[in-house]
Amino acid sequence: MNQKKKNHGTKGQTSFLLLHFLQGALIGLGAVLPGISGGVLSVVFGVYQPVMELLSHPRSAMKRYCRMLIPLILGGGFGFVVVARILGFLLTRYPDPSVCLFVGLIGGMLPSLFREAGKKGRKKSDLLMTVVCFGMILILLTLLQIIQVTIAPSFGWYLFCGFCIALSVIAPGMSFSTLLMPLGLYTPLVDGIGRLDMAVLIPAGIGALLTVLLLARAVTVLMEHHYAMVFHGIVGIVMAATLVIIPFRSFTVSTFSCVNNLLCLAVGIVAALLLDQFNQKIEVPED
Repeated sequence: MNQKKKNHGTKGQTSFLLLHFLQGALIGLGAVLPGISGGVLSVVFGVYQPVMELLSHPRSAMKRYCRMLIPLILGGGFGFVVVARILGFLLTRYPDPSVCLFVGLIGGMLPSLFREAGKKGRKKSDLLMTVVCFGMILILLTLLQIIQVTIAPSFGWYLFCGFCIALSVIAPGMSFSTLLMPLGLYTPLVDGIGRLDMAVLIPAGIGALLTVLLLARAVTVLMEHHYAMVFHGIVGIVMAATLVIIPFRSFTVSTFSCVNNLLCLAVGIVAALLLDQFNQKIEVPED
């Protein structure tokens, strides 16, 4: 009997570590993929609070969430660097199907995000915040697409890229790609990360570190006092950012293109729903 309990406990620990490595990889992936926010994924997976505590109070966070954060960090680094290389290839060779897959992933995660937003209650003012944020972000991103501003990459602009990356983790829903794509900075950033180019990684890392030091604690306080309103606003931001990146024109190019895009959308939705189910089934072991 004791041996069975021991085996069961070992399996539980392995599942726990594997789950958080996978979640970290997806959060790292979300920090790179167009339209997806690493912060949103950390919220959906229920690890946002430990991540924010790590950014604002690293020493106490490691003592409290050590077994969760270590596989999460390792997975995040793996997802961020490895997926950036793969993403550079996919976006170059298969841009429209790749974006449709990403859109499906986001769409499949919206139910769990909305569930998370209402975890502490839901008021009419919170739903109104969703509508307001959706409208504002949709207008802003549409204008950026119309203007089509392009900027030459430089040390200063890679600092800005680092700021956007950190912001996408600290403020769920703020996908950095939606800011960098219209400026022409997204592709060189992702390509540089995938190639481990120090000319990209160093300024981006500095920008991300400065952003964490300046904003992490302020965002944590905001979440503690206005949880429902902030997260309902995030739902609106995510929906608007997702709508903007859908490659509508590619659906009309040919029947094959339309079917291929729809298939990628479906795969993304199913994968996100299965991941959410798996996330809910795994029991977190007691510290």
